[in-house]
Amino acid sequence: MSRDRPRSAEGPRDDRRGGRRPAGAGAPSPADLVARSPAMRRLVELARRVAPTEATVLIAGESGTGKERLARFLHAASPRANGPFVAVDCGALPDSLLETELFGHTRGAFTGATADRHGLFRAASGGTLFLDEIGETSPAMQVRLLRALQERAVRPVGATHDVPVDVRVVAATHRNLAQMVADGTFRQDLYYRLRVVELELPPLRDRRDDLLPLARAFIARACRENHCGPCALSADVLDALLAYDWPGNVRELEHAIERAVVLAEGKPRIEVGDLPPEVRGDVRAAAASAGDIVPLAEVERRHILATLDRLGGDRRATARALGISDNTLWRRLKQYGLVRPRRRRANA
Repeated sequence: MSRDRPRSAEGPRDDRRGGRRPAGAGAPSPADLVARSPAMRRLVELARRVAPTEATVLIAGESGTGKERLARFLHAASPRANGPFVAVDCGALPDSLLETELFGHTRGAFTGATADRHGLFRAASGGTLFLDEIGETSPAMQVRLLRALQERAVRPVGATHDVPVDVRVVAATHRNLAQMVADGTFRQDLYYRLRVVELELPPLRDRRDDLLPLARAFIARACRENHCGPCALSADVLDALLAYDWPGNVRELEHAIERAVVLAEGKPRIEVGDLPPEVRGDVRAAAASAGDIVPLAEVERRHILATLDRLGGDRRATARALGISDNTLWRRLKQYGLVRPRRRRANA
């Protein structure tokens, strides 16, 4: 039995699990791997180094941080890019169904098995198999996965012999697998087999430099899909986006922006009232309580952020447009909590 996997809000819109695609198809767009923040730049650089290899990769990170997007990036930048990218959510299927989904079955293996069926390991032949939420698998399934990774072969349910597979495995989890190993709920040998290289995605609250570029990219996508003109962000919306902690990470931001574009109804600018209630918080109340008198520092802050947004996050162009130096702009953005302090180089 096969189930369609729900589209992840984090990744590209192509949801085919086994179909081969032309070279470069499914590669992440700029909206999918924004890396302005130092943490994301380091992560993407490591991913670029790992992608051309056959190493098994474990992607860790909170829900909504973009784990499938990063897995697709690894696939698209690898020699297997012309092969299929096959994704399965290990936490969405019961053990019996996950077993046949991954390894396949023979005719007559169980009631309803009227024909042989290749599993996803074989469907991903020549490409990448993405095992999402690997931490949700049972001990019995962990044993079967370990054997498949070690032997590079699978045994379909009901079969008496193994079938070789040519597939690269990328796994992902929002759980702390090291702690699960210590607790005895995840096999240590499978953990080390999966964690040849580990990539940890930072939460959105720790990559503030990426927030506005991501928001602009999601606005552009939502406008295309809803056949409306481009939308700018009002100063209050910028305040709300930057003040919110984004517990749902990039996925929550994308949904909030999509909602805002829809509710803006084609207007040229998104207003704070178009955002979800939990995102806009007390921004409108604070703005209303200030009346018509706005402190000069607040006027400057809003003007700088609006200019930065209008110029696509380009700091150098923003500084030129505002008639200030790059260092002055950097100090202002640091004051607003949008950049981290520069690290001092250690003396040789």
